[in-house]
Amino acid sequence: MARPHDTQIRIHAAGRSPALEMLLEIVRLGINNLRLHKMRSVLTALGIILGVAAVITMVSLGEGSKREALLQIERLGARNIIVRSQRPAESGNQQGGQQRGFVLSYGVTREDLSVVEKNFPNAEHIVPMKEVGSQLLREDKRQSSQTFGTTPELMDAANLVVGRGRYLTDADLDDSAKVAVIGQEVAKELFPFDDPIGETLRIDQTAVKIVGVLAPVGLSGGAGAALVGRDLNLDVHIPITTAKTVFGDQFFRRESGSFQGSNVQISELFVVSSGRETVLPDAERLRRIFEVRHPGLPDIGLIVPYELLEQARKSALTWNIVLGAIASISLLVGGIGIMNIMLATVTERTREIGIRRAVGATRDHIVWQFLVETGVLSAVGGLIGVGLGLGTSFLIGWGAPLLPEAPVIGRFFPADVSLPTAPTLWSVVIAFAVATLTGLVFGIYPAMKASKQDPIVALRHD
Repeated sequence: MARPHDTQIRIHAAGRSPALEMLLEIVRLGINNLRLHKMRSVLTALGIILGVAAVITMVSLGEGSKREALLQIERLGARNIIVRSQRPAESGNQQGGQQRGFVLSYGVTREDLSVVEKNFPNAEHIVPMKEVGSQLLREDKRQSSQTFGTTPELMDAANLVVGRGRYLTDADLDDSAKVAVIGQEVAKELFPFDDPIGETLRIDQTAVKIVGVLAPVGLSGGAGAALVGRDLNLDVHIPITTAKTVFGDQFFRRESGSFQGSNVQISELFVVSSGRETVLPDAERLRRIFEVRHPGLPDIGLIVPYELLEQARKSALTWNIVLGAIASISLLVGGIGIMNIMLATVTERTREIGIRRAVGATRDHIVWQFLVETGVLSAVGGLIGVGLGLGTSFLIGWGAPLLPEAPVIGRFFPADVSLPTAPTLWSVVIAFAVATLTGLVFGIYPAMKASKQDPIVALRHD
């Protein structure tokens, strides 16, 4: 067996100082004491483990929801300003909202469009959309129409992608061609087993040839769809010249047993700013223009995705802070648990403390030994908690979409359920650092109490 002075010679031979030797000995003793009581050590660290895992999982859920919301808003185009014609709550004698028989005239006019084009010469795109038709028909299948006349620039303005075929062209506009590009859901509903490209689709009584199918937009049922006011996958796009010459401005639709007639020249107007820094000033100018032309804006609505983007970021930050604060309570409880166990350990190891003090250990040595034990408990618990939190976040993100297919409980979840998660580096670092610090802070009192033990009294302790 190696004698103490032999160990000292080997350490000095390795170039280690007495202070480092003492520190290593304290660490070794602390770890050995934890190993002697494995189950107690695990249970003591359990509060830290669950606290760290809770912080990481909660922040991951908040961050995932934030990113999903921001992504859906960005899909609308961060540089877009959408001007929408909306039916006034009450018909009046204001400009753009006059009653003509049973047909209500309101919304953006072609004269408004001309004014906007003159006032925004630097806009990247100014794209009008005109809603037409009430029903889509194909053989014995039919569904409510969501058809818009528009221009080829809408593809860039609304970040659309063609999945098959092509989009509208300038030649289609020049010829007032009876062609259409349909959304993904329209293709699934009306052409479930056929390739729609080249097929004929009727919009009310007008037959059009399908030349393209849009790729899934991804806003269905989400924040983006709520902002746009419809599922973009149900859209049908035709040339705006065709919409004007074939369908005209009067629009009729039956809804819930009622018959509504309206005279709307332009349903929506996309104004794409030249840069993100000009979006808000451009939006304010548009508001002033339409407030002058439509006092009080009873029939005009403006959607500025960039404003919503900033609001979503601020809300998400607040939400992350709240979730992190709630989860941090678990860390506090874990720290109190460590302090309780270490206080009990002080009483249990009173005689050991007395022996160490009798053979020359100082109060600092005792303090450091107990702090090493609480530090190791907290650090190891923190590492396990990080692994558990990351694993839980992954399982939630991966398993949530599978819940509707699960036996028994599947019927309680909607078919499109999802819980996006996004673990962040800062939450992992902060949770681990706070866990380690919590253990050390709550270990100081037991360590100080142990160091103040009277060696003579401690040696007499049974």
